[in-house]
Amino acid sequence: MTRNAFTLGDAVREFVRHPSPWMIGTALVVSAGARYAAGDWQPTDALVPVVMLATFPFFEWVVHVFVLHWRPRRFGRISVDSLLARDHRRHHVDPRDIPLIFIPWQSLLWILPVAVAVALLAFPRLGLGLTFLSFLTVLGLSYEWCHYLIHSDYKPKTRTYRAIWRNHRQHHYKNEHYWFTVTTAGTADRVLGTHPDPATVSTSPTSKNLHAAKPARQ
Repeated sequence: MTRNAFTLGDAVREFVRHPSPWMIGTALVVSAGARYAAGDWQPTDALVPVVMLATFPFFEWVVHVFVLHWRPRRFGRISVDSLLARDHRRHHVDPRDIPLIFIPWQSLLWILPVAVAVALLAFPRLGLGLTFLSFLTVLGLSYEWCHYLIHSDYKPKTRTYRAIWRNHRQHHYKNEHYWFTVTTAGTADRVLGTHPDPATVSTSPTSKNLHAAKPARQ
């Protein structure tokens, strides 16, 4: 299928063939249902999504830099290298390999329970924790959709999506040391100094092979 023929409908049909959207979507339905049943709505329930929206680009940046771009390390006989980091290196090798675009379902087996534990233990009341959990799954599903769409053959049609699309693809095809945000057009990158003018950045020889030694200059 050519790039111009790939529609949003085609993208949706491919998106739902993968496990992570179903896992996160199920968590969304369950958490939203539990939130509705819990009741106890207060003004802070409206504040939580606002704070999460403002901080999510920075959360993306931190996870991308320190988890996904983790350099394997050895501590004695123990090698520390997570599945998330290994699959992300493979994702850089071939950004068009569709299964590697998504969060590994094996990682979601612990990520989702950790999110539930945070919701139940880190908030002063159950309703607020469930608000957090419900909106977190919304953000997670949005992240998966946006990341998949950027790497699909769907052609950007709006100015906003084109900016987001360009920002992330520069990370893959220009230089892996910059442009770490995925769902926004470099918001956290602009604040944290990883959103340079692309014209001033050289094309990296290791964008498809993270942590590889750069070739020596002749």
